[in-house]
Parts: sequence; C-alpha cells; structure tokens
Amino acid sequence: MTNLSHRLPEGVYSTLRPSLAVAAPPSIRVLSYNIQGGIETSRYHHYFTRGWKHLLPDAHRQGNLDRIGDWIAPFDLVGLQEVDGGSFRTGFMNQVEYLAYKGDFPYWYIQTNRDIGHLAQQSNGLLSRYRPAEIIEHRLPGIIPGRGALQIRFGMGDEALNVVLVHMALSRRARLRQIDFLVELIRQHRHVIFMGDLNCRSQSRELTRLRRRTDLSEPIHGLHTFPSWRPKRNIDHILVSPTLLVERARVLKHALSDHLPIAMDVALPSAVRLAA
Repeated sequence: MTNLSHRLPEGVYSTLRPSLAVAAPPSIRVLSYNIQGGIETSRYHHYFTRGWKHLLPDAHRQGNLDRIGDWIAPFDLVGLQEVDGGSFRTGFMNQVEYLAYKGDFPYWYIQTNRDIGHLAQQSNGLLSRYRPAEIIEHRLPGIIPGRGALQIRFGMGDEALNVVLVHMALSRRARLRQIDFLVELIRQHRHVIFMGDLNCRSQSRELTRLRRRTDLSEPIHGLHTFPSWRPKRNIDHILVSPTLLVERARVLKHALSDHLPIAMDVALPSAVRLAA
C-alpha cells in the first residue's frame, strides 16, 4: 500500500494498486451509504439494546463490514457516511481502509469530522476505482461542529468530474446554512455528482433551495432509505448536473445499517477523463 497523504495534509489518501492508465468509461456505478459505524440495526428497539455498540467493541461488527465489503465491490465510486477512522469501539480499525481491501478498491480517502479521541472517529469515506486528481475537505457550518463535505475532482479543467460527498446536520436551520455553503461550491463546476445522507426529503426546503440555485436535479424523488427495516423516509440522495445522464437509480435492499444504500448508474460526457 502506497500512502499519498503527504500530498493532502488532512486525512488519509492511499492507493492499493497504482496505475497510470487513462480510461474514459461510458458510465460509472455510484453508491451512497450511511453504514452507522458497521452496526447492524433492524428494529427501533435496537437503538436501545444495541446502543452500547456506538461506544464499545463488538465481535459481530467485522462480520457486518465483511458483508458490506462483498456487495459494494461491483461499484466504481462509493461515498460512505458514519464510518469510523479507527477508535476503541471498532478495535482501532479504519473502516474505510478495511472496506477498500474487502471490495478491492485501489483508492480510498477518509475525512474525520467528529474526533472524540480513542472513543470514536466519526467520518465520511470515499472508495474509488479511479484515481482522484484532487481531494478537498470542507467543514460545514453549524452551531454543533462535526459535519463535513468531501470534494473529489477527477480529471482537469472545465471537463473535470467533481463529486461532492456530504453528511448534513439534523437541524433544519443548520442544513439551510450548509446548503448555502454547498451551493457556492457546486456552482463553480460543470459536471457534478452530489450525494450523501442529507437528513431531509426530496421536497424539503433545503433541497428545493439547492435545486433552484444550482442546475442539479434528482432523477427520481421518493427513494426511501430510512429506516432500513421499514423505509418510509427519503433522506439519502444522489443529484447530478444536466451534463450527466442517469441510466438507472434505485435503493438496494441490503439492511446492514439503519439506512439502505442508494445507487445510480451515470453516463459520462466523452470529454470527461478518469485516470485508473
């Protein structure tokens, strides 16, 4: 494993199989998933009976991560929320690195937004089959710190593909402030994939404001992802620029967290170049 973190002072940016080959795939398979720190939650009462797993190690957690790693392997770009960067509760396992290994992803990156020392390292994570040209960490505004966004650029210039991965706040007031911040970021780029756990529905004030102030769109509204055992809220989303053609969008029935993952197949313009 080659560590490239000297290029990016924050976080960990690593490659498992470096290559200089250049590829321009006709489409990529994108996934966004809140994995709840690898905790399997399948009933409301599990928030109470299994709440200790947010603080203490659990022998079953790795088995759940193994299952997640197996089925995310077919995807090209995976955005993760509520991953742990390596703390006591996970046996000091960096969950993004582990899932990169299990899914055979050559590139991974972790952004720790809520650092509680040895107790917890609440993070966003990226798994990719293509080599990012640049990764920028952003701290999202809010009264309570601990929310972040990752901006990942593939390619160069105006034809670069920019992926923005977020985990937004629980408070609507904070989310509206975060949307204003993200709008200014997204407006600077032509080809954008915006995804994550947004904690709001498709027709919310927050997403309405985002769509009105950018050219992003959500191809299908109402893809319910939460709670995983009886999904009735659509709070996980993938939105794209009009230059990107959505071939397929769906929720996957993998109830390994309290969220279900959301997936999308996105056709890329021929001018977009991705380095493998």
